[in-house]
Amino acid sequence: MIFIHNEGITDPHVNLALEEYALRNFDYDHDYLLFYINEPSIIIGRNQNTLEEINHEYVEEKGIHVVRRISGGGAVYHDTGNLNFSFITDYDKKSLNNFKKFTAPIVRVLNTMGIDAELSGRNDLQVDRRKISGNAQFSSVDRMFSHGTLLFDSDLNEVTNALDVKMSKIESKGHKSVRSRVANISEFLDGSMDTQTFRKKLLEGLYEDRDEFEIYHLTEAEWEEVHALKDEKYGLWDWNFGKSPKFNIQRSRRFDAGEIDLRLDVAEGHIDNLKIYGDFFGKEPVDQLENYLEGVRYDRQEIEKLIEPINIEQYFGAVPKPDFIELVYGADE
Repeated sequence: MIFIHNEGITDPHVNLALEEYALRNFDYDHDYLLFYINEPSIIIGRNQNTLEEINHEYVEEKGIHVVRRISGGGAVYHDTGNLNFSFITDYDKKSLNNFKKFTAPIVRVLNTMGIDAELSGRNDLQVDRRKISGNAQFSSVDRMFSHGTLLFDSDLNEVTNALDVKMSKIESKGHKSVRSRVANISEFLDGSMDTQTFRKKLLEGLYEDRDEFEIYHLTEAEWEEVHALKDEKYGLWDWNFGKSPKFNIQRSRRFDAGEIDLRLDVAEGHIDNLKIYGDFFGKEPVDQLENYLEGVRYDRQEIEKLIEPINIEQYFGAVPKPDFIELVYGADE
């Protein structure tokens, strides 16, 4: 098994692009191991509705990356205290969904460090019934990877804050995450250790029974292709938000001018249908505004830009424009 060096990159868009690139392009005659550490990020499962998983106001305020991966499973929070691993191998029907096979080496090394870790349920590693690792898989025709997180010294308050969903009145067919009690591996160590030292010890433990330990550094041409994949996929709003399953929102709020009851469908990341009801009084027919917003990308900045020249009070009376935008795209009351 060859270790892929990611050159210390912490951009999650690049690291997820690297993982997919290696899966699809590296020599099929070898298995590979990839480690990476990301800047503060929320990594969304392939089949999830992004807005159902994140506290979007907090994420925007803190500049937290939101990136969709190609594997299934739930949303996870990454920061520099979180180590991610990926085993890239040939596709094997018996290995698909066999998380025990791929997590066993990790568990073995953690056990030698005095950490009583074990696989719990289908795809989590736990210590004292607290989750320290979540795992997921992806397979192509010939190859697959099994990857996971290792919470070593992550800011668990940020995990809660970033994943504390405020847009709860969403109905979709996305796979909703199930939150578990989490813990840092560092809590269970006898002595102190930083994330980089833990990474080094884990890597040494995984290779201790192997005669050869080969490290692969990508060529300049390969890095160019990785960055191209990032630019064409992982760095795009269309992939990270627009690929969410179709969903609908129903939200109402009472203003001085009356109640506005808003219903909208979102398909492929764009407003597919919008209906506005209420007991407000407006000069202009509200269906003009409905038609105006039809097809716009369901993104706060896009909605703000589109509505900027519109006189909202013509449709509803004394309703401040920022409050209407918050009703269309904002936290629930």
